[in-house]
Amino acid sequence: MSTTATATTDIPSEIKPASGKGYTVTTQGAHNIAMGNENPHKIPKFDDKYKEREWVLEHMAGVFRVFGRRGFTEGSAGHISVRDPVDPTTFWINPLGIHFSLLKASDMVRVDEDGNLVGGNTAAPINAAGFAIHSALHKARPDINAACHTHSKFGKAYSAFGKPLEMINQDVCTLYNNHCVYSDFGGVAIEAAEGDAIAKAVGEKNRCVILQNHGLLTAGSTVDEAGYLYTLMENSCECQLLADAASSATGKEKKIIGDSEAAYTAYMNGDPETLYLEFQNDLAMEKHYDDSFMTFTKGQTA
Repeated sequence: MSTTATATTDIPSEIKPASGKGYTVTTQGAHNIAMGNENPHKIPKFDDKYKEREWVLEHMAGVFRVFGRRGFTEGSAGHISVRDPVDPTTFWINPLGIHFSLLKASDMVRVDEDGNLVGGNTAAPINAAGFAIHSALHKARPDINAACHTHSKFGKAYSAFGKPLEMINQDVCTLYNNHCVYSDFGGVAIEAAEGDAIAKAVGEKNRCVILQNHGLLTAGSTVDEAGYLYTLMENSCECQLLADAASSATGKEKKIIGDSEAAYTAYMNGDPETLYLEFQNDLAMEKHYDDSFMTFTKGQTA
């Protein structure tokens, strides 16, 4: 069976209006970490949905480039989806058999809820397991516009334990009450029922899930948010494995962050605007190295 952790973007009522150390909870947003001047990376708003589509696809391709540079590939496994701004009943996904580091915005395929290829690079096949997982997730969660899943090394290693991450450092606290474990591994997720089961395990508010014996999956209101949460989860799995190994080898006890402090940190760092901001450093680096993935901005279609 699957296990689901309770998730909420609200600070627990028992510690409002402050953390256990008396730190006052204010409003969520990137303004909490931008001092002296405004947040330089705000989520843009579009009057033209077709322009928004181009922007979304370029950022989707940018997330793939980041994942490729970080080594999140494993053969043809791994996929990212984004809900189409023009027709939200459809979503975009990567074509099968192209390395993450080579993907461009114009490579993506638009698919409807029945699996029909209806736009973009319709000459390419898509990953059947990717469709099963992402279609179920987009149907179940209207608040989710993007989702990322790969078979990254540390995510796979930690998934073997079938346990949530412990709050052992400040960064992982962003995932406090926002991630769960899907423990009912059913093999390659080609069947629609497996995708539905994963979506059910994610629940109504979680944005991150550890797929036991499989890997990681993250979601967000933007593909940037989902992408940053994925890199955060992967790094957190690595840190957890290191801390567990060190604790076992030395007999030293791990110090776990308290619930009130973890909840306070998640509230202040885990909103969509802040998570979007957090990803922009990596995206800017990819643009610096090779901006060929931005095919619409560059006036290219192939």
